[in-house]
Amino acid sequence: MKIVRFTKKGLYCIPGKFYLDPWGKVDYAVISHAHADHARWGMKHYLCVDDSKAIIKHRIGKDISIESLPYGIEKSINGVKLSFHPAGHIIGSAQIRLEYKGHVTVFTGDYKTNPDNLTIPFQSIKCHTFITESTFGLPLYHWQDDSVIQQQMQNWVLNNQQQNKTSVFVGYSLGKSQRIMSLLDGCAPMFVHNSIYQLNQVIRNSGIKLPKADLWQAATNKNDIQNNIVIVPPALLGSHMIKRIPNAAIALCSGWMQVRGHRRWQAVDAGFVVSDHADWNGLISAVKATEAEQVYVTHGYQETFARYLNGIGIAASEVKTEYGTNEDTDTTETEIPKTA
Repeated sequence: MKIVRFTKKGLYCIPGKFYLDPWGKVDYAVISHAHADHARWGMKHYLCVDDSKAIIKHRIGKDISIESLPYGIEKSINGVKLSFHPAGHIIGSAQIRLEYKGHVTVFTGDYKTNPDNLTIPFQSIKCHTFITESTFGLPLYHWQDDSVIQQQMQNWVLNNQQQNKTSVFVGYSLGKSQRIMSLLDGCAPMFVHNSIYQLNQVIRNSGIKLPKADLWQAATNKNDIQNNIVIVPPALLGSHMIKRIPNAAIALCSGWMQVRGHRRWQAVDAGFVVSDHADWNGLISAVKATEAEQVYVTHGYQETFARYLNGIGIAASEVKTEYGTNEDTDTTETEIPKTA
């Protein structure tokens, strides 16, 4: 039984008469998370998980028509049982489970199977049809544990302090910046760009705890940030604003840092492999855990990953979508680099 159809506007739930993360304007949009390629302006009504509601309103508009559900709670829409389940991607990210006449389809949106200290861990869901992303769907992408990454990043900060340098970390404002804050918590005072600061306030007001970080632009004295930590969105790379940071050493945080030479391509001082997506092994383990009869592979290395799944006996098809092209207004992790 086919519950979801792939259309020009996005993924359409046929019996439910609603869309999943549509890129075209529709009447009813069920949203997996608040990144801009999945939660877009112009829908008449939105449905999301509770932890994402305030973030979506902040990014799209306070006056939008939106409702939300806790993780794991079902809502029936035209006979379709819908529920949200943790995706581990960013705060408020969710997989969307659809059940109709005994058939279960799961749409992942974006997800990460490696646990961190910030997001609710990914939850495997048994289903008949599984729709998966494949942002890092190549065998060369393999993430280390957060404890290892944390030690690398904090050692870099300490080394910079010994050289009287300010450690500047680059990561998109929603998801990556909060992850960087978590990894660097307690290492040194942190300052963030206004776009990150505003999102942090929204997240905190929703009852989610984040490490302390002050507004960078409010620091009137350069000595306030000297030798400490500044977190900025990728749009500031090479800008006059970032050049005003005293003795800045710049680090880019992204899964693309796994590729040798990509740090030089970005012209930064350091690169740390910090990803909010599943790596190769994570993608494979997630697919296998579902025991799905049919897998649809969306954005990323979908052709490669679908071919691999078919080779190990899992029926998989490649699907073209508009995800991964505009994850954030200052994204670093959705455009596959030429060096990859």
